[in-house]
Amino acid sequence: MTVRTRFAPSPTGYLHVGGARTALFSWLYARKHGGDFVLRIEDTDLERSSQESVNAILEGMTWLGLEYDEGPFYQTHRFDRYKEVIDQLLKENKAYYCYCSKEELDELREGQRARKEKPRYDGRCRDLETPREGVKPVIRFRNPTEGAVVFEDGVKGTITIQNSELDDLVIARPDGTPTYNLTVVVDDLDMGINHVIRGDDHINNTPRQINIIEALGEKPPIYSHVPMILGDDGARLSKRHGAVSVMQYRDEGFLPEALLNYLVRLSWSHGDQEIFSVDEMASLFDIVDVNRAPSAFNTEKLLWLNQHYLKTSSPEHVARHLSWHFGQLDIDPTEGPDVLEVIKVQSERCNTLVEMAKESAFFYRDYEEFDEKAAKKNLRPVVREPLEKLKEAFAALPEWDRVSLGATVEAVAEALELKMGKVGQPLRVAVAGQGSSPAIDDTLYLVGREAVLRRIDKALEYIAKREAA
Repeated sequence: MTVRTRFAPSPTGYLHVGGARTALFSWLYARKHGGDFVLRIEDTDLERSSQESVNAILEGMTWLGLEYDEGPFYQTHRFDRYKEVIDQLLKENKAYYCYCSKEELDELREGQRARKEKPRYDGRCRDLETPREGVKPVIRFRNPTEGAVVFEDGVKGTITIQNSELDDLVIARPDGTPTYNLTVVVDDLDMGINHVIRGDDHINNTPRQINIIEALGEKPPIYSHVPMILGDDGARLSKRHGAVSVMQYRDEGFLPEALLNYLVRLSWSHGDQEIFSVDEMASLFDIVDVNRAPSAFNTEKLLWLNQHYLKTSSPEHVARHLSWHFGQLDIDPTEGPDVLEVIKVQSERCNTLVEMAKESAFFYRDYEEFDEKAAKKNLRPVVREPLEKLKEAFAALPEWDRVSLGATVEAVAEALELKMGKVGQPLRVAVAGQGSSPAIDDTLYLVGREAVLRRIDKALEYIAKREAA
């Protein structure tokens, strides 16, 4: 039997990290077993669903590299199929019309709460023979009243729910549109989904769905409910914890494989290993190894992983993602030094792509102003002569290469009987506009001769203004 998993987000917002982890686990399980991964968009909530959210989900999946084998399938395209199944359940007396008003149901629940009972529908329309005039009914599933639902959860083990704890859930609204528990069942059956991996906030739905599946004469899939993700404070991860949208992590400069590596380690482990390539994840992951306890999101750990991938990934791979961040700064990375060379000198120095892009902007365009603190400290009248000597020497260099540039700076320092720091750091501020940059020979080489000479002139002007003041 071919393993078939699915990811079925509701397009009422962005793809958040909890959903991304569920998608990752489902994708990994399918890949490990040579199976299929299906993407389904559960968009039957017409008021809250939007095309913008659909686009955000698809964009997040693409950025993460979680390619799907089938889909995306949209539930709004399948209403005829849902009606067919609902009609079948009605015909077989496994569903019925309920004419209870909202006021009646509210009164029912208030009474139950007053008696300290679990609020639930009491089945008062279950055997109703005469329809109420002028009332558009809902359709309820006729849940078994005896016995229990027993299923083996891939994460939590054996779960038993008594049918007496379940009420007759609504499977169609008064306007005829189907509800979540009905559409999920029909889709999973029609699409041949045999392994459902989802968050444990769905665990209460599972016995209801199993009963509907069995009422249709079908076999339920294997269910695995993964624990929730918590924030650093132990509360459920939410917007107030910071970045929770997958694309927000892209915007903040994380590589997709760093986020994937981090997400796979939330509730899953393989010995003491921390770093996993995507291929290793697919080879080693098994849903039975997922912990039952929730995991806390740790941004510092994610930053550590991101720096690891920035340092160890090929420059070509980093460039593919860094170029987008250059674009956010209105920098065209083709108009300047080779971006691969820039990455080689910056990868050890930066934690995120945002930081790398900002720290590398001076390679591609002249800075507007000096960093005030660095300039005050380093561009003083005493460095006028070293900068003038450097400018003269750089202009006369026959070859603009790292070795010649490094030797030139050393020669000027020796000629003026100055330590390298007294020459190199003012030169760095003059060329980069700030107090930090890669090694001075790398910095000079990548900035280029014309820009270096132009920026030394700017530094000399700055010094002259300080002298005049």
